[in-house]
Amino acid sequence: MSGLPLFPEQASTMASRVDALYFFLIAISTFFGLLIATLVVVFAVRYRRRSPDERPAAILGSVALELTWSLIPLGIVLILFLWSAEIFFSMIRVPPGAMDVYVVGKRWMWKAQHMTGQREINELHVPVGVPVKITLASEDVIHSFFIPAFRVKRDAIPGRYQTMWFEATKPGRYHLFCAEYCGTKHSEMGGWIV
Repeated sequence: MSGLPLFPEQASTMASRVDALYFFLIAISTFFGLLIATLVVVFAVRYRRRSPDERPAAILGSVALELTWSLIPLGIVLILFLWSAEIFFSMIRVPPGAMDVYVVGKRWMWKAQHMTGQREINELHVPVGVPVKITLASEDVIHSFFIPAFRVKRDAIPGRYQTMWFEATKPGRYHLFCAEYCGTKHSEMGGWIV
């Protein structure tokens, strides 16, 4: 199965944190999905009507049961909220001393300019172990600057500057995509982070 990876490799400081949250969401969803499906089948068999004249006894309710099925999901949702908020704020706050790069999305290319004057089209060369601050803009329509291996994505919106940052953890050549449909050649609007 090495020829068909399910996830891109983790190549930034944020990638493992985003993946951990994602796998937790998958685990919780799988657990509750299986639990509910199993209980539906068990209860359908156990409490089925055995004759047309059978009438079930009245149920008065259970405060303990209602508190349990209310408080457990509340606790899980609070954990997810706090965990995802912590990751979000870490992704949005650019560390001091980050290398500045300006990127402009234009049908159908990414134009990057480093503070040293170097310019690149559909490619961006960055050092490993150094935070890189990307200032995004768009010349025409909404584009979305997406680097799957780094688990970062930010929209480039006309008339507005957006910022994002990442820190590469290993050398390599990583795909860069536009993740927002931007016209007829949207699928060709890609590039590389080196």
